[in-house]
Formats: sequence, C-alpha cells, structure tokens
Amino acid sequence: MIGLLQRVTTADVTIGGSRVASIGPGLLVLVGVRPADDEQSALRLLHRVLRYRVFADEAGKMNLSLTQSQGELMLVPQFTLAADTSKGLRPGFSSAAPPEQGRRLFDVFVNAARTRHGRVQTGVFGAHMEVSLTNDGPVTIWLES
Repeated sequence: MIGLLQRVTTADVTIGGSRVASIGPGLLVLVGVRPADDEQSALRLLHRVLRYRVFADEAGKMNLSLTQSQGELMLVPQFTLAADTSKGLRPGFSSAAPPEQGRRLFDVFVNAARTRHGRVQTGVFGAHMEVSLTNDGPVTIWLES
C-alpha cells in the first residue's frame, strides 16, 4: 500500500459542495492500494503512519510521531497514487487494485486507525472529492508497505 503523508495545520474534504470531513493539526494521508496488497500491508502502513516522526519536539527537531503529538488524522482514498507513469503522457491504472479490493483494504486501514488513534476523519471511497489542505512545513512524505 501507498501512503502520501502531508503534515497539515488544517485539511478538509468536500463532496458536492458539502464538507464531509475536517481536521486541525495532524496528518492528511492519501492512501493508494495495489493488487499485491492485503490486510497485513494495510496494518503495516498504518503502523508506520502513526509512528513516523514528522512533528517537532521541544527543540524544533522532527522527532515526534502523530501518536506522540496527539494530532488528528485524515485518510483519503486515492487510487491514482498507484498510477503507472513509465510511458507516454497519460497515466495507466492497471497497477492499481480493483475497486472491490481497494475499498476493502481502505476500510481495514480506517477501522484499524480508529481503534488505534481515535481522532480520524475520512474521505469517501469512489467519490469525486475536493481536498483542501494547508501543508505545514511543507512536509510531504511517500510511505510504502
């Protein structure tokens, strides 16, 4: 699985003009699923997301995790992260998991996140979403499991 982490001061998801999710300081994670991914991939990625040290400690050094900083977490499904961009000028999506598998593993990821972290908001799988964020730093990191 792929997680594109962005440390944010705020983030929100809007669908059809209605805000469906919003967070304050924390992480916005765009989540992509590939065909070889399974539940263990989802849980490994979540483990890394919750513990990856991208928040400043008292000395201003990126040394604290989301869990330690008690930040909020927004998870947004984004199959385009798994795009094949190796040829041409248009992405191919055969390297992304089929929708049923993507939805199932995104749900596994979200449910485990809610159990382990609590402060979790999400986008909607398969919906056309408008995602707004204020990237803090900017800090943007690509994680894979």
